[in-house]
Amino acid sequence: MTAMPRAARPPTPPGRPKDLEKRAAILEAAKLLFPERGYEGTSMDAIAQAAGVSKLTVYSHFQDKDTLFVEAVKAKCEDLLPSDLFLKRTAEPWERQLHRIAQAFFRLINSDEAIAVARVLARQMSEDAHLPRLFWEAGPKRTQEALAGFLRAGVQSGAVDIPDCDLAASQLCALLKGEHHARLMCGCQERLDAEQERRHIEATVDLFLRAYGRRTAPAHA
Repeated sequence: MTAMPRAARPPTPPGRPKDLEKRAAILEAAKLLFPERGYEGTSMDAIAQAAGVSKLTVYSHFQDKDTLFVEAVKAKCEDLLPSDLFLKRTAEPWERQLHRIAQAFFRLINSDEAIAVARVLARQMSEDAHLPRLFWEAGPKRTQEALAGFLRAGVQSGAVDIPDCDLAASQLCALLKGEHHARLMCGCQERLDAEQERRHIEATVDLFLRAYGRRTAPAHA
């Protein structure tokens, strides 16, 4: 008897584990190389080589270098400042959660990678403003929007009285950066130790809450 022809295997849908692993490897390579070599000094070839994939595979996941840069910034933010950190947890006091957000933000903006990228962008601004704009949209803007959403939840719960949560989110981020971030950018300060970091974050959050007031819960009869 003649063997029946084997039915063709249907194509594997996108998003299979192997594809996801390759995408993750590409992002890890991008997160490493962009801060290390700068935007102009990082080629798609170099990222492909560092990720252990072909250049075609890189382009199949990210259409161009701008897209990959944006996704790398988003991924780095998610590593150190995960989006679920901004979701209100009923079991945790609102002020305590705000403190944890402030600590995560402070560590993100002062990480070696963030400082390196910020220096690259500062040099890039005089030549081309599109890259700093991409970074702003992917990183700081998204973070401040998430923080503003968390502050709105605080207003709704009565924890704080904030008339403009978008403005307040911007103010808190600026306060947390403070002098330390500016000195790091200039390369003229060592990193804070654990106790110095704790004092800075606690003082900043306390100042922020004093400015916007803490409502006391009504006494129950």
